[in-house]
Amino acid sequence: MIEVHDVRKAFGAVQALGGVSFTARDGQITALLGPNGAGKTTLLRTLVGLLKRDHGSILVGGVDPEQDPMAVRRNIGFLTDQFGLYERLTTREYLHYFGELNDMQAPALRTRIGEVAELLGMEDILDRRAKGFSQGQRIKVALARTLLHRPRHLLLDEPSRGLDVMSTRALRTALHALREDGSCVIMATHVMQEVTHLCDDVIVIANGHTVAQGSPDELCRRTGIANLEDAFVSLVGTEEGIA
Repeated sequence: MIEVHDVRKAFGAVQALGGVSFTARDGQITALLGPNGAGKTTLLRTLVGLLKRDHGSILVGGVDPEQDPMAVRRNIGFLTDQFGLYERLTTREYLHYFGELNDMQAPALRTRIGEVAELLGMEDILDRRAKGFSQGQRIKVALARTLLHRPRHLLLDEPSRGLDVMSTRALRTALHALREDGSCVIMATHVMQEVTHLCDDVIVIANGHTVAQGSPDELCRRTGIANLEDAFVSLVGTEEGIA
């Protein structure tokens, strides 16, 4: 479980996060929705301990990332928009390298690489070098790295961008499996169809503040609007009008 209370973060005169609070539970996929510039990426980087918050509290599995960052990072997977692939390495070599960084031992690591490759439908690129990979293939490799060490908490920043239909289906299968396994997944996305079909809970932020939290159906009922996209626009528009 990830618990966030009144988290604030400023970069000079720019207030990126002005008071974000929510709870993301185990065994659920939680969507993080917000317009561009709302603070989503800043929030994710603060959760994993890459940025230091100015105010508020964060607990990831009961651990504060500022107090014990290595304990949090051992139990978290973070997919960012910067994949960091090494183009001279094959996918298998790349995953083996990151597995060793996470103290995974060779026999278990070999087995796990096969498992994530099957889960994401990427067996065909396991022994290919990353140079020349498509956007979808690059995302698959980055996601495999994120899942490799079996983290209980996952932070995914727009994981479906650039994926074709089959790759998107593989991603959804993987996310369903993670939810069934009891993982806590936070997924920043702009794709409302993903939110409607995949996510149990939704956090809406705008102007660095939490606007609402609830299931897609609850947000629709709250706004009196049947369509989630229109409900989101209504919620965000209210916040922007206040700001």
